[in-house]
Amino acid sequence: MSVSLDPSEFDAMPTLADMIRHHGATRGGDIAQSFEGRNTTYAALDQHASQVAAALIAAGVRPGEAIAYFGKNSDQYFELVLGAAKAGAIIAPIGWRLSPAEAAYIIDDARARLLFAGAELMDAANDAIARSHTRPILIGMETGFEAWRDAHAPNDPALPVDQNDPAILLYTSGTTGRPKGVMLTGANLMRSRRALAAARMGWNEWKKGETNLVAMPAAHIGGTGWGLVGLINGVRNVITREFNPVEVIELIEKERIAKVFMVPAALQFIVRLPRAREIDYASLTHILYGASPIPLDLLRECMEVFGCEFCQQYGMTETTGTIVYLPPEDHDPAGNQRMRSAGLPMPGVEICIQDADGAVLGPNEIGEVATRSEANMAGYWRNKDATAATVDSEGWLRTGDAGYLDEDGYLFIQDRIKDMICSGAENIYPAEVESAIFGHPSIAEVAVIGVPDDVWGEAVKAIVVPKPGAEHDTDGIIAFAKSRIAHYKAPKSVDFRAEPLPRNPSGKILRRELREPYWAGRERKVN
Repeated sequence: MSVSLDPSEFDAMPTLADMIRHHGATRGGDIAQSFEGRNTTYAALDQHASQVAAALIAAGVRPGEAIAYFGKNSDQYFELVLGAAKAGAIIAPIGWRLSPAEAAYIIDDARARLLFAGAELMDAANDAIARSHTRPILIGMETGFEAWRDAHAPNDPALPVDQNDPAILLYTSGTTGRPKGVMLTGANLMRSRRALAAARMGWNEWKKGETNLVAMPAAHIGGTGWGLVGLINGVRNVITREFNPVEVIELIEKERIAKVFMVPAALQFIVRLPRAREIDYASLTHILYGASPIPLDLLRECMEVFGCEFCQQYGMTETTGTIVYLPPEDHDPAGNQRMRSAGLPMPGVEICIQDADGAVLGPNEIGEVATRSEANMAGYWRNKDATAATVDSEGWLRTGDAGYLDEDGYLFIQDRIKDMICSGAENIYPAEVESAIFGHPSIAEVAVIGVPDDVWGEAVKAIVVPKPGAEHDTDGIIAFAKSRIAHYKAPKSVDFRAEPLPRNPSGKILRRELREPYWAGRERKVN
């Protein structure tokens, strides 16, 4: 029996707050979330969201203001998401691998009134608060959250919340070295799902009793967004604290998982496990994968191991996740041309290819991928200039990716317009890493690029021009970077060169020229 939402149900839930109210009333006895032995029904989740909203209001959080979450995945994180929605507030999850200095920047940029932190991050959270100007009140998720929440009755505040108001603030790395807050609204999250419900695509439909696995980090659209997909569709989310390949395959078997979203690096970790081919995957109907390209050989191996249907997802935080999909029927173990593509536009999504002046290009002409839909972000938080540079007056959002559309409308990604490095589905910008490295006493010049990596897709490499007489201290440079930024952003390798870095007339480093030798002979400049 299908429980996929009828499009008419979206009339009752234009916002996230309305969504949990609707499911609390119509699916109250069904399990909404399972996390480390704790099960929560939709009715209880609705009540908890009301309690969180009341607690936020009592703490002085006003509509349009932000709270921050610094922790690994948790069922109670989604209580915060939905409680903030009922209070008209905005939640800004912070990547748990970020350094205290990086977390402090997000706290201050979001102007967060409260900071909720997981047990593993309490020391880092205190350090971040000490570095911040905002100095939010700290609430420990494992040590104080339930008491803070349960001090309030489960009375829905029923505040008027516009579906075009920001609900979630997801930070992405910035080309200038500072992350930008992507404002996602209730309309972004709910209208795009309505279009999918009307389309009735099999890979996106849910049946009675099916379970969704949420294993990607909450600070990413693949974590928060995928968790909300399960809740919007009224099914059960099984949530893992973090991605652990052993735990994931055990949960697939034990909890009879039907659908999961994973990045290619995560899939590779799983199929390399000795037990990967011993697990019962009979319940698994679909694996959705994306955030970075997947090698064809790895995809074939995954199709053989899991024995389910696969659907590629292409999108970005600024588009509320997926805007292009490669359907299961285009996945052939023998391989085909379409498996090299990102796929077709989602229902309600427009895709075009633009040249540098914004003119639309024809089939098979390479340019910048642009998109327009109701899933496009409301803009960058407190950053009108960056918003205007990304979204034009007609609503077209330039993705920064270079690609082309074939005659059948399939999108093929070829390269990146921007300098972003995608490593294990983490977006890393060279300017931020270069800024962290440049203070090392032996460095005269530094450029950071992405190079091919069989596990992570791309790995961060620093190309260094040392000061005269300085030794080539690879380990020291990497350690220096790790002391200033998140470890995953730090270079995995360092190459030294005697000549100055290549630059254009305005002094900009020609990273494309530096990248070329490492990508020579490859069909695409993404891995």
